[in-house]
Amino acid sequence: MEKTNTQFSNLLTGEEIAEILHVSRAYAYQLMRQKQITTVKIGRSVRVRPEDLEQFIAMNLAQNSLTAGRNIQN
Repeated sequence: MEKTNTQFSNLLTGEEIAEILHVSRAYAYQLMRQKQITTVKIGRSVRVRPEDLEQFIAMNLAQNSLTAGRNIQN
């Protein structure tokens, strides 16, 4: 019986990132290339841990709420 490590089986592809964020696949890969989303490189494949995607989303929510708050006060 082969043992599966769930830590690595949950890695997300660029296509899955695009689907989750509702953006194009090209934009998802651009975010990954620009290191806005932390990636894991396995050979020629690039993957994203779910917790790194969650961190990216949380950081963008925080930035957007700060920007929105600034616009309301002005």
